[in-house]
Amino acid sequence: MRRVSREDVFKLVFEFTFLRERNESTLALLLADAELDDADREYIRSTYDGVTGDFDRLTEKIASKLERYRVERLYRPDYAVLLLGVYELERGDLPASVVINEAVTLAKKYGTDKSGGFVNGVLAKFVS
Repeated sequence: MRRVSREDVFKLVFEFTFLRERNESTLALLLADAELDDADREYIRSTYDGVTGDFDRLTEKIASKLERYRVERLYRPDYAVLLLGVYELERGDLPASVVINEAVTLAKKYGTDKSGGFVNGVLAKFVS
């Protein structure tokens, strides 16, 4: 279920990149999913809190790794995946390879044909 939970956090972060404020209604809707267990709900809540709480700092870190791009010009799903990926890399409770693989999977699902490679390249700079 962690993959589903991560996708839920991605959706919340994606929404946050537009509104620049938390939407507690969307959070409550996602947390109400009957198939989620308490650990999944806590993961969603804590990860969303972490990404939104450190949004500006995470954005600056992403900007520092971009070449020929500005954060403002990023495709929004890629930006949301990068925010989530950088946060999870910093948290350190999962191996970097797992975080990057999960981020690439989300980027391929919600982004463009080039999103997976782009996200992989940017996140790899955080671990090398």
